[in-house]
Amino acid sequence: MITRIVKLHFQEDRIQDFLDFFETVKYKVAAFPNCHGMKLLQDIHQPNIVFTYSLWESEDDLNIYRDSELFSNVWPTIKPWFATKAEAWSVNEYFNGFPD
Repeated sequence: MITRIVKLHFQEDRIQDFLDFFETVKYKVAAFPNCHGMKLLQDIHQPNIVFTYSLWESEDDLNIYRDSELFSNVWPTIKPWFATKAEAWSVNEYFNGFPD
């Protein structure tokens, strides 16, 4: 299992566009085969910065999503709204101190 963290920094006047669009795709992404869930986190001091946090069975499964029709509709829609280039990390969990 891998965790994918993506930082998205939007133009201030486009964050609401993103949040509205996200509402239309969030369940589709979270239900994608071999995705074990997704969260959207919003910075409390800079609300135009958000992070997606998703769990994938494997990097191959993440790449299948990235090559999918769903992703090919999501990314071109939101990319023009970015203030800076997106940053992404695929990480393995080292420690989880959260209760199950």
